[in-house]
Amino acid sequence: MTNNEITYQVRGAIFDVYNELGPGLLESVYEEALVFEIQKRGLKVDRQIEVPIIYKGNSLKSPLRIDILVEDKVVVELKSVEEMKPLFWKQTLTYLKLMNLHVGLLVNFSTDSIMEDIHRIVN
Repeated sequence: MTNNEITYQVRGAIFDVYNELGPGLLESVYEEALVFEIQKRGLKVDRQIEVPIIYKGNSLKSPLRIDILVEDKVVVELKSVEEMKPLFWKQTLTYLKLMNLHVGLLVNFSTDSIMEDIHRIVN
């Protein structure tokens, strides 16, 4: 399955979750519901994956975690915030670089229009 096919399926799952639950809940609630929806579509999903950090050949202890990894290819970072900050895009791009992946989705569920708050990020 290509990255485009995966992100298409994930976007559909995001719409389903948003339409069912609406805005304003905790990120962890959206994460659990989204994992359910993605798995329902037959895709492999991992949650809270540790991001490895290698610095000059040394593995550093990392508190960084990816919210959702789909098919070992696409990172999905979830937010439930009033305001999206530039840091969130940088964070997602850095996760992609550290994981040697090419595509991520940054999603904010605390919005009046989910269409405007799904952002595709490419490494």
